[in-house]
Amino acid sequence: MTARKKISRRAFLKAATAAGIGGMTWGLRGVSEAAPQKAKPKKKILGVDVIKIGGQGVTSGAHADYGWQILAGSTLAIEEINAKGGVLGSKLEMKFMDEELKPAVAVKNARYLATDWGAHLLFGVDSSGSSMAVGPVLPELDRICMFVHASTHRLTEELVAGKGIKQIFRISVPVYQESILSSLIFKEFPNIKRWAGIHCDYEYGYSVWALFQDTLKKYRPDVEFVSIAWAPFWTMDFSSHIAAVMAANPDAIHATPWAGEGVMLLRQALMLGVFDKVQAWFQCMGGSVDLLEGISREVAGGKFKDKLWATARYIHNYPDTPENKKFVANFRKRWNRLPNYSAETAYSTIYVFKAAVEKTRSLKTAELIKAIEGMEIMTPGGKRFFRPEDHQAVYNVPAGRVVMDPNYPIPVLGDLKVLPAKSYYRHPPFEAITFKK
Repeated sequence: MTARKKISRRAFLKAATAAGIGGMTWGLRGVSEAAPQKAKPKKKILGVDVIKIGGQGVTSGAHADYGWQILAGSTLAIEEINAKGGVLGSKLEMKFMDEELKPAVAVKNARYLATDWGAHLLFGVDSSGSSMAVGPVLPELDRICMFVHASTHRLTEELVAGKGIKQIFRISVPVYQESILSSLIFKEFPNIKRWAGIHCDYEYGYSVWALFQDTLKKYRPDVEFVSIAWAPFWTMDFSSHIAAVMAANPDAIHATPWAGEGVMLLRQALMLGVFDKVQAWFQCMGGSVDLLEGISREVAGGKFKDKLWATARYIHNYPDTPENKKFVANFRKRWNRLPNYSAETAYSTIYVFKAAVEKTRSLKTAELIKAIEGMEIMTPGGKRFFRPEDHQAVYNVPAGRVVMDPNYPIPVLGDLKVLPAKSYYRHPPFEAITFKK
């Protein structure tokens, strides 16, 4: 059997943004051939040859690996499904666009994919700010959008449960994990009383820091939040942010910069001797593959002194299930990399769409919404349940220390703290969260 040619990330992303619309179409339509005169045409159950799926994520700049992972995970799922005949006889085809982490661009992409290109289903979106812009236009577009990364709690709490926008679903755990889960872990560390934050200066950082403070204070009234530094998108020099919070002499730091920004933040913290002074550092998306790759040498060299904690919305070494092992193996074989959480959530999204279409035998948005509401489905990330009230997928993801493991080429999360999702998910009806920047 001829080995499948590997595609580099650079070539993959270049192809994805080469067209004037910044899109890439994936699908296996096959070559049409003249059918025998007596052959009866196959019945089209869905009435279409191709089910069009429109995706978007950031494929440029310091965060581009997340768009690549979304594209890689969804492509793998589409290839698997098409190789087995598609969905009810219809093949899957995808067009993917660069969100650029800009709300206006994300809305423009959603409109193009749904109206001009004719997508039956939408998914993706990296930025929380972009998600809050895309969500309100979905009723007009009359398309479901499965959000695979954007994590502000407001997307499902305010737009779905509050305003009733039924076309919004989210397959990834929201900021409950970075904020509430981390609070439940660190409430058990009585020596850590003074917390500082280095957070993203936009929706994601605001949400995480507010929920972290609110939750931890309930369990630990003795805790103080002594300093906060805000970092906008594209920050690469964090020295002033680090110096500002360290001047307050914190016991621990809670941080949200992600992707390349997260790598730079942690490396600069090491250079400034932060890990000699604090008892713990919690990097909210530090369990993502790209960040783990970026700090691999430092972890192997013991530079973080076992003080670096992290989580992610899926980690490749959890859960220990056949579904996850198969997914990780297939992803590594296809792309020669480990999957991050965006790859898993995108991969699982395609299978959720498949299950909904097969159940309804329809591509009508209203019917698909009913099919996904209350759906329980096994995925590489574990069993997911989509709550009807807010369309949020509920599943377990742990946090842990960043460590080396001989079974993996890059660091993983070890010393895992696994709590049931119900203990750190907020539940409807939701209480408003006050935040003062």
